[in-house]
Amino acid sequence: MSDRDGSGDRLETIEGAGTAEPADVPSIDEGRYLYCLVRADADAALETTGVDGEPVSIVAVDGIGAVVHACDGIYDSGDLAQIRRWLVRHQTVVDEAGQAFGTPIPFQFDTILRGDDDGVREWLREERDTLERALSELAGHWEYRVEVVEIDPVSDAALLERDERLRELDERIADADEGTAFLLEQQFEQRVTELRAARRESVTADLQGRLAAEAREVHALERSPSAQLSDDAAGSDSDSNDDGETLCRLTLLAHEDDEEAIGSILDDVAANDGLEVRFTGPWPPYTFAPELGGDGDGTTTDHTNSRP
Repeated sequence: MSDRDGSGDRLETIEGAGTAEPADVPSIDEGRYLYCLVRADADAALETTGVDGEPVSIVAVDGIGAVVHACDGIYDSGDLAQIRRWLVRHQTVVDEAGQAFGTPIPFQFDTILRGDDDGVREWLREERDTLERALSELAGHWEYRVEVVEIDPVSDAALLERDERLRELDERIADADEGTAFLLEQQFEQRVTELRAARRESVTADLQGRLAAEAREVHALERSPSAQLSDDAAGSDSDSNDDGETLCRLTLLAHEDDEEAIGSILDDVAANDGLEVRFTGPWPPYTFAPELGGDGDGTTTDHTNSRP
């Protein structure tokens, strides 16, 4: 979103919570902590409590509502368990807003708009065209996560049986002297690595293609993501069972009416011997939501995608 009339200067995202030195913490006399944007009328309400037990309200203008709570500072702590609790509560509010009002546009944890409710209304008016377009485009769409795990990997012996090049190397190793055998064994291991990589790429490409026929967008993720606190938001799969090798991780944006068709595709994949499919969602569209806010005057641009 573009920053018009300096409106983005009031919108701050505090990244790396728990790491800031006291002198680095921004001073906020009055602000509104932002959870998400939804379709809502002026009299809309959400009966829930937010981060740190704060009462949540909805500030709405012309059918677009910001789910907020009043605050006078950021949520910063050296206690990672505390930050994790805040993150989970943040996500719970976004989930409840989505259940009540439809697909939300989520904000990252610790996104704060300087000012009171009138300041929120002003920001909503200034950015209405962009927000209206984003809400319309995402209506009824949710984010889903897919992980395909090979819990019973193909053995080297099976690869040897299938691949002529491996068989040739194996035969040469058996007849070679020690020095030559060592070099050939390295080639053998390299070939095994190549075959396993080709299998991963094949599974990923095939699944992406099939899912793309039902989903609006499909993107591949790192196979082995590093654990992050933000994994607690929006259904991370980073804490899943470590058994087996992850062949691929995908995130997709799909309409809620297509969830059954997507599930059927994944059932077909899971029917293959040795493969397990982990499917989570629906989640608010963190990966696919637009950027909100603007750089300027020392503020940090908010990126609504809080996923790793």
